[in-house]
Amino acid sequence: MTWNVPNILTVIRLLAAPALAVMFLYFNTPWADWFALILFVTAALTDFVDGYLARAWKQESKFGAMLDPIADKAMVLIALLVIIGFSGVKPWILLPATMIFFREVFVSGLREYLGDKASKLKVTKLAKWKTTAQMIAIAVLFSQGIFADRFVELTQAMDPQMIDAIITGQQEDLNGLLWVQKGANASYYGGIALLWIAAGLTLITGWDYFVKALPFLKDDTK
Repeated sequence: MTWNVPNILTVIRLLAAPALAVMFLYFNTPWADWFALILFVTAALTDFVDGYLARAWKQESKFGAMLDPIADKAMVLIALLVIIGFSGVKPWILLPATMIFFREVFVSGLREYLGDKASKLKVTKLAKWKTTAQMIAIAVLFSQGIFADRFVELTQAMDPQMIDAIITGQQEDLNGLLWVQKGANASYYGGIALLWIAAGLTLITGWDYFVKALPFLKDDTK
């Protein structure tokens, strides 16, 4: 195991994955949402930085090549579990998340079965886009919680009639309630749309990996 900057960043990203769930165990909203968003975005950025540094500094290693996809999957899957848990298990979030879970488990099992042969199946550009789409979708969905918390904070002293009057433009919006509502809606529906796109890319790359692995799965004929 080689301890260099790229590998250290990868280990930090791996440790950040369970820390996402811890944020919601020890902090209340909106702090938990803020901490989770900052932690996730920072960890996601290290995914690009560690690979770039490893190539630029010629510090690519077997340890980094092994741990990098594990850290990515841990980040994505744990973040999705947190989002599902705090979204009320809505089907339009649960279904694409399930597709992502299924693909990652299937491909991980396939790689384990192939063993050394798995290294012959190179990561495609589409697979990298898949990971990027997943992380952007999750970051946007985390931001939705921040907008939602802010909306609740601004409307605590308001009755439903006042809230409705502000939203419909019948009463002046002195606290920026409309912008918060628009941000909450945009991040929620935009995050869901991005999650479905990520799920589609996830299944496509999973199928591509399976097709490429088929030659290694054929039984020897006598």
